[in-house]
Amino acid sequence: MQYPLIEPSEKESVIFSPRDADGSLSTSYVERIEQALSEGDISSVLIETRSLHEADLADLLEALPPARRPQLVKALGKDFDFATLTELDDGGRREILEALSPMQLAVGVRELDNDDAVYILEDLNDKEQQEVLAQIPLLERVILAKSLDYPDDSAGRRMQTDFIAVPPFWSIGQTIDYMRDAKELPDEFYEVFVVDPTYRLIGTVALDKILRSQRTIPISDVMSDNRVTINATQDQEEASRLFERYNLLSAAVVDEAERLVGVLTIDDIVDVINEEAEEDIKRLAGIGGESLSDKVWGAVKSRFTWLFVNLITAILASFVIGLFDATIQQMVALAVLMPIVASMGGNAGTQTMTVAVRALATNDIDNFNARRIITRELMVGFINGAIFAVLIAFVAIIWFGIGDLGGIIAIAMIVNMVSAALAGILIPIGLNKLGIDPAIASTAFVTTVTDIVGFFAFLGLAAWWFGLYAL
Repeated sequence: MQYPLIEPSEKESVIFSPRDADGSLSTSYVERIEQALSEGDISSVLIETRSLHEADLADLLEALPPARRPQLVKALGKDFDFATLTELDDGGRREILEALSPMQLAVGVRELDNDDAVYILEDLNDKEQQEVLAQIPLLERVILAKSLDYPDDSAGRRMQTDFIAVPPFWSIGQTIDYMRDAKELPDEFYEVFVVDPTYRLIGTVALDKILRSQRTIPISDVMSDNRVTINATQDQEEASRLFERYNLLSAAVVDEAERLVGVLTIDDIVDVINEEAEEDIKRLAGIGGESLSDKVWGAVKSRFTWLFVNLITAILASFVIGLFDATIQQMVALAVLMPIVASMGGNAGTQTMTVAVRALATNDIDNFNARRIITRELMVGFINGAIFAVLIAFVAIIWFGIGDLGGIIAIAMIVNMVSAALAGILIPIGLNKLGIDPAIASTAFVTTVTDIVGFFAFLGLAAWWFGLYAL
């Protein structure tokens, strides 16, 4: 059967995808935008970008050379969706913010939900924030300023202040009529909150219950008392764990007096989970808050600190090797084989450390299971060490034809794999107990332990066994 071809009207947007089949932005599309910007062809830019979702527009901005990004935003003018800024990485967002005036920012953030507006404003310093807020009407300014007063990375920074709250004595019909007639209501919501006269939360009512109930039934008869509340000062990562544990779509945010002040929704929590996971991965590598849009000097500063720490730890490992320089000179095979022991220990320690850091981040390690987990990692290290000890001993004997050397490296392998397992689990737990983020500091310490123990065990055993090292 053939269907008639329907031509879109002039008012209808032409839907197109700027992406290739693999999901990446089309190279030809990005080149067309860049060329139009370089030629000052604003009309072509508007035509090419008018149907883009804010996430796609953010990808386009990141794909363009840094000099073209503010140019694209200015070309779009009032058509630029400021929600795009929430999809950019930190470096790209800062570049755009620096190119816009306080008035332009004020106009843009007023179009956004409160949580998105706060997400953008918190990238500005205090003076810049005040300049932007000064351009916003008083009521909106007070709401944004209050959200910005909450600690960084707290639920209060992520919450939406637009929500629907009704008293318990209202009927289903009154609630529905209110939601139909009231103008200052959120565009999207999943539940209605039931509050007392002081705005303390009593219960919640899911929208499906409201739609399925008779109009005359009181709200109090269908509301749920099993509510999950999040304090506005609570860390956003802790809030995300509540969403995961209770399979929430939204949750009420309350202040210290238990008054309802906002709502967290699942779309915000997905962003939090992604941000926290990305942050942990970067910290494990000693990168910090670096983003792909950062300039060269910013990336250098971000990485320098922990590279310097690694240099110090590498010097310590080299010092251990230096203690056995006479041994190494008399048996070259030791110099050939000792990197294997240290490398295997380093990799094993990194595996254990990664599991431990992630478990600490999600509160999966506590006083009740810490001993069991430490014992498990110790057994894993021993078993892996024994397996690879047999393999490397066989290789050493075949390679150099020295049976004793195979036994020495086998024992050193087991010792280092066990120490790597213990370091990989105990160092993150210890740092966490001291209030130090284990994701930041664990890598350097674990690597130091595995290198020093590996070199000392292998070279020390060799010196003792062959009688080649004398004090």
